[in-house]
Amino acid sequence: MKDAQKKRKQNAYRRGQMAEVFAATFLMAKGFLILARRYKSRFGEIDLIAKRGRLVVFVEVKARAKLIDAAYAITPRQQQRIVTASMDWLAHNPQSQDTDLRFDAILIGSKSLMRHIKGAFDADQ
Repeated sequence: MKDAQKKRKQNAYRRGQMAEVFAATFLMAKGFLILARRYKSRFGEIDLIAKRGRLVVFVEVKARAKLIDAAYAITPRQQQRIVTASMDWLAHNPQSQDTDLRFDAILIGSKSLMRHIKGAFDADQ
């Protein structure tokens, strides 16, 4: 891999990590408890899993220069992977199976713009 390409990938990875930290902080300020960060299963990865009361939220975090680009970066294929990974997480966390579930997105743009989209997609999509 060329040095410039490797550096771009490293920078993108760091930006993604920082975006997830901002998103987790944002959710905690809204009263959520972060249950997991970067949950990985053989089906896919979930950036954040958070809980408030009886609600468990599976959150995809996307950071792009423009919020609209971040929104379009959450593809239907990625949504399905997140849904499948959430079922895996629930299977390993039976105490959370009798809760309300939601799939959210937190979009982060340049200039510290952030948008929380509640119910960004459904498990049925």
